[in-house]
Amino acid sequence: MALLDVELVSVSLAPPSGPVPDRARQKSQMALTFRCPRELEGLAPPPIPAASGLPDWLKAMPQQAFSAMAAGEDDTVKRCPPFVDAMSGGFLIPLICDVRVRDGEFTWESELPSVAGVPRSPIGLHDPGQVAGAPLFDADRFLIKFNNVWTIEAPEGWSLLFTHPVNRFDLPFTTLTGLVDCDLYRDAWIHFPAHWHDAGFTGVLPKGTPVAQCFPIRRESWTAKVTTLNETEAERARELQGEMVRDKGVYRKRFRA
Repeated sequence: MALLDVELVSVSLAPPSGPVPDRARQKSQMALTFRCPRELEGLAPPPIPAASGLPDWLKAMPQQAFSAMAAGEDDTVKRCPPFVDAMSGGFLIPLICDVRVRDGEFTWESELPSVAGVPRSPIGLHDPGQVAGAPLFDADRFLIKFNNVWTIEAPEGWSLLFTHPVNRFDLPFTTLTGLVDCDLYRDAWIHFPAHWHDAGFTGVLPKGTPVAQCFPIRRESWTAKVTTLNETEAERARELQGEMVRDKGVYRKRFRA
């Protein structure tokens, strides 16, 4: 079975100004390789950089709105770099075809041809017994599983954190989180268990809906150092807090990588 390669490179959306630092050059060279069977070329929606898949509701949000606590206009999360950067980071894995949901039943019509070893349906099931003892357990409800037709290869020493699309509270499901060593586990498909939390949902999940978001993580050994602020550090913290009160753009201007 021949595989089609799609290589996605993690790059900044903003054009560089001045000389490109070594760190930026190194970042632009990091790539994940997504492969699907050649029979699915042009039929299976490919993974995309998350920055290209921001939801319409975020784009339509105002940057400021009335705040009763502030007794005036205040910034919304659209002007919060950590909120937006989390949604823009990594890559989105798409739903492979439209899925219709009505009265708790899922139906679909897949355009994908049959390929040995590759699921043709967009959704599978997990027996509830697999989460027995977990808060997700419900003896009368299956967990769904979003099927994925792309193998994923990461550079040596890197793993991928797969999770629910960040801050996508609008979706009627919650994808479970998992960490996969995709530099080693790169020749098989990774599927995404999810909890369907909106039992009253009726409608269509369109082809291309993000069902998971993945973030490359370098495997390193970390320890935690717990200590107190010395006088200099405490003074820096107070000064920075004051600056952030006077200018809400301090983080974006000075600390955003």
